[in-house]
Amino acid sequence: MSLMKIGIIGAGNIGGNLTRRLTALGHDVSVANSRGPHTLTALAEETGATPVKVEEAARGAEVVVVTVPMKAVPDLPPGLLDEAADGVAVIDTGNYYPQQRDGKIAAIEDEGLTESRWTAQQIGHTVIKAFNGTYAQDILDRPRPAGAPDRMALPVAGDDEVAKRVVRALIDDLGFDTVDAGGLDDSWRQQPGTPVYGLQEGLGAVTKALAEAPRERPADHRA
Repeated sequence: MSLMKIGIIGAGNIGGNLTRRLTALGHDVSVANSRGPHTLTALAEETGATPVKVEEAARGAEVVVVTVPMKAVPDLPPGLLDEAADGVAVIDTGNYYPQQRDGKIAAIEDEGLTESRWTAQQIGHTVIKAFNGTYAQDILDRPRPAGAPDRMALPVAGDDEVAKRVVRALIDDLGFDTVDAGGLDDSWRQQPGTPVYGLQEGLGAVTKALAEAPRERPADHRA
């Protein structure tokens, strides 16, 4: 695929390893975290990515990856995507962990919003849910060429079909197959506690796991 300008907001395990892989593929990557660009010097030196402030991460970006704890999403700066490229695809890797980290988010638990629908509302832009159930180390260790028998597949959900195609092509470029998991209102099928979450399998197994997902949120994933 063509090389793109990509902004990554969050430099934890997923954000850091996506920075490593995407720069290695030749993409122009800017990376930000809540602590400031000066804390990203080592990652920048390792990868060639540009450390920036969160407010600048999406500037000119064709793809933006939001990979921060859900409790931090409302604290992202307003207008975060105002200077992004037209038609920017926003990837949400987030998961709601009410007991371990995030506290109760009433819109998710009481109103039944999917986690990514809630995130989209917070940032004022639709998102594509991907990488949320992927082990960070697999991003480095498990890429395989297309057609390889042990190639992993990742579920991808979203309402914007054009953005979803961009994200699926990017994931293919990273060395993984994808399964279209439907729109954001279907993305509960890949939330924590579902059969596909953390599943390190191929297309058939991932498709089956999505179909078998129970609608009710597991007790250990409720506040």
